[in-house]
Amino acid sequence: MLGNGHVRFGGRVRETDRAQARHRALTRPNTDLKQRGVRDILICCVDGLKGFPEAIEAIFPRTTVQTCIVHLLRHSLKYVPRREREQVARDLKPIYTAIDADAAQTELERFDEKWGQRFPVITQAWLNAWEYVIPFLAFPEEVRRVIYTTNAIEALNRQLRKAIKTKGHFPNEDAARKLIYLAVTNAVPAWTRTRNWTIALLAFKIHFGDRLPDAT
Repeated sequence: MLGNGHVRFGGRVRETDRAQARHRALTRPNTDLKQRGVRDILICCVDGLKGFPEAIEAIFPRTTVQTCIVHLLRHSLKYVPRREREQVARDLKPIYTAIDADAAQTELERFDEKWGQRFPVITQAWLNAWEYVIPFLAFPEEVRRVIYTTNAIEALNRQLRKAIKTKGHFPNEDAARKLIYLAVTNAVPAWTRTRNWTIALLAFKIHFGDRLPDAT
């Protein structure tokens, strides 16, 4: 409250403070990465956490931010009765499998014509995230699988959590670091089997040019 009973303004100030605190919290990991030597990030796939794309772009302004389509689909379908989820999911698919962003926009409009009256929240969710929905559509179809979801990193995180949980406790920080290193090393074979990675690497080199080092 700023005085004279202006509660609304006090509420706005508190909301602003919370928003600024949230932005600082989301920006901190990116600042830490930059301070540790990360010079550039080509593509960053995020899970829909509010404010995260802006936090990334504040530190790495050239980064292409892509929202995780899998998370967006899950968010959309949670509003749909179970008996209709399969049909709604089928009608959403032409959006994220469109040939380009313009075609995806057309498919979203078609979806809204069919389902918008019953599920306006779904269309709105896609529109709100649209800037971060369409970046992967600039790439060839066989490359999009590498970009459009955070499932790969989430799988790695599950392996790390499992290794840590099995151990239970550590005598010191160095012991924890060694266990995590071994868990990541054991996960490497699964990561090297990424589908169409060679094709994806070529597409990234064409798209990003000198930003992608030849030794990658």
